[in-house]
Amino acid sequence: LAPSLGAAALLGTGLPAAPAARAAVAPPADLIPTLGIGAWAWGDTLFWGYDAKRDGELQELFDYCLASGFKFFDTAEVYGLGRSETLLGQFCRANPAAADVRIATKFAALPWRTKASDVLDAAQRSTERLGRPIDLYQIHFPNAWANEAYWDGLGQCVDRGLVRAAGVSNYGSSALRACSASLASRGVRLVSNQIQLSLLYPYAQTNGLLSTCNELGVKVLAYSPIALGLLAGKYTKEKLPSGPRQLIAGKYLDDPQFGELIRTMGAVGAGHGGASPAQVAIAWCIAKGTCPIPGARTLAQAKSNLAAASIRLTAAEVSELDTAAAAVTPVLAPGSSPFAKKDVVTGQIMFDS
Repeated sequence: LAPSLGAAALLGTGLPAAPAARAAVAPPADLIPTLGIGAWAWGDTLFWGYDAKRDGELQELFDYCLASGFKFFDTAEVYGLGRSETLLGQFCRANPAAADVRIATKFAALPWRTKASDVLDAAQRSTERLGRPIDLYQIHFPNAWANEAYWDGLGQCVDRGLVRAAGVSNYGSSALRACSASLASRGVRLVSNQIQLSLLYPYAQTNGLLSTCNELGVKVLAYSPIALGLLAGKYTKEKLPSGPRQLIAGKYLDDPQFGELIRTMGAVGAGHGGASPAQVAIAWCIAKGTCPIPGARTLAQAKSNLAAASIRLTAAEVSELDTAAAAVTPVLAPGSSPFAKKDVVTGQIMFDS
């Protein structure tokens, strides 16, 4: 999601200089797994009601993921204004098994950040909060200007060994091609594009973005695969989520076809050992060839999410889910996104879904 302008306190200027240049390290072939863990809720109070008193449970959740063989975590400098990165760093230091954890984080392309050095400085700050190098560094979202400067900064981060791999997030097909070409000109591969993708937000599969990613060899990280928790099937008109999600959930629950989608997901799950709608939602993203990164705030949620990695939906089941989802009246759509659609300086189209 786009950060609030309150992030200025954390993400302003005057950051320490980037480290001296050193040889770039090629990203490991298995950097991006079948399923990762999103850490947006670890520190975010607006959407997810973060409470520092529950940090112990988050540590337990983290330890469980590692013990279960899931070691890819996605965060960002704006999540909790750095709190998510700080927690991940603490959890890694407290667990001896965290030596091979893979951490992806993101640079916030805020309007006042206009130089390649801003990307380098932000990456340095992130490594300080994490207490370790960054495995995958992503431009979090397009800006209305300075995008080419960000790509330069991203390439420099890799060149200097500050990060192991370069990615973007919320980029459309045209921007993805331009960024990939820019990085390739300096010998850096664009590894990933993190985008919103779920049964309630399937636009990347219909507008060609997934095809572009596949063509370029760019792996898709699917965020909000459970659609902000709405596809878990646990909400009713009498029991709505809190915060900004309440209005969104209310609109979906007013649509009878949303209920039909949840029932279809339950029926599909019944054929996979009684998998829950949330697990089916995650498995659908895997079936589309992406790496979903569902968030988890409790150990129970983590266990449920990780179990979805073993579900293999048939082509017929995927088609059935697609049909049920297509009947739901859209509430979330690209047109309402806060991301810059176009670079006003270069004319480059930046966002489409």
